[in-house]
Amino acid sequence: MLRRLVVASVVFTAACAGQQKPAESADAAAKPLTTEERVRIGNQPAFDVATCFPRELTLPASNQGVLVGAMLTTRPEVLECLVSPENRGPAEKTVASVKTTVTDAGGTHAVTGENLTPAGTQCIQAVVDKLVKPKPLTKGAQPLESTATFEHDTSASATVKFGVNDGSDFSGAVRLAQQGWCDCYANFKEQTPPVLTSHVTLTKGQPVAEVTFDASGSTEGDQLAACLKTKVVAVPAKLATDKLSYPHRFVHFNSGATEAANALPPQLRFFQLEVVRNQRAADAAIAFGSRAAAAESFEAVVAKYQKTKDYKLFDELAGKCNALVEAAQGWVKALEAQQAVDQASVALVQELKTTDAEGWTPVETASQAALTNTQKDLTAAQARADADQKACPKKTYKGK
Repeated sequence: MLRRLVVASVVFTAACAGQQKPAESADAAAKPLTTEERVRIGNQPAFDVATCFPRELTLPASNQGVLVGAMLTTRPEVLECLVSPENRGPAEKTVASVKTTVTDAGGTHAVTGENLTPAGTQCIQAVVDKLVKPKPLTKGAQPLESTATFEHDTSASATVKFGVNDGSDFSGAVRLAQQGWCDCYANFKEQTPPVLTSHVTLTKGQPVAEVTFDASGSTEGDQLAACLKTKVVAVPAKLATDKLSYPHRFVHFNSGATEAANALPPQLRFFQLEVVRNQRAADAAIAFGSRAAAAESFEAVVAKYQKTKDYKLFDELAGKCNALVEAAQGWVKALEAQQAVDQASVALVQELKTTDAEGWTPVETASQAALTNTQKDLTAAQARADADQKACPKKTYKGK
């Protein structure tokens, strides 16, 4: 099951590859360039507001499934570390590896990687140390090790690059500052904020920008825009030319959302489903590990009973088996939640495919494969839950 765990980045890559803009026509290329085209403004990647509300995990007994799932929950925070150019080296691709070691004294994490700066290593180390706290193993148990890998590619992942032009640099500063604006997102812990469009004007000699926001279409969105405006105007601004005006879009995702993001445009809704799917996959891995731990505990009591034939162990056997059944049912529920997200993704991709078959066909293939794998895991989990239920001992009373 763990080997078939499909993380969101697999489908993300296919989606990004399918969304390349077609080349401009000769007529368009012949037209005079506008100021905005001459000074192309970048550094406006999406922000996952889940990083404002990190998951507080209460982990079951440590094993591979639990560690894999727990580390997967940190993906939004780890990738947020890699948005800043200070945390990455000059290469386009950055790979961070986190090796977790658990003993009877507790768990530790060691961060290494490719193209990571010391600041990047420190950022990721702080994330995993804070968010993933494995339970110690039993006294004398052999150490448990697990390695998680996170990949960041500047062509597909949320990225800020400075030094392009003053407008891009200002937008980059705004994007990096968003992590500190979590008070603005207080009402979006379980839902995805809307896309907001602002208009930024930078003026030579003015240390702050002029900022306005378009109406969002909702009260909550307008309140968010008002809060963000107070933050943006506090970001230091500079401009070498006389004046520059450009739009800055605030695109949001929420890995922790429990409500459907129906207000997002279809393409963004797909990416929103993918970040949620990543968390559902993490839940399924943890639940798989929880069931494995419960099975090990039950089997230990069974072995003790078979050796001693002590009927006084019945209550302990029954309790351990009930815990096993509960854990197995939790595994089933986690996979059902993952399946629901997979089904929604496939349906949405099929809708998008009607407007761009070439671009979305590989995404449909990847999404369908993810759904098929989840369905296989769910079938196996349901069978295991049924078997666990039947394995529980039952008291029988013989008449005199």
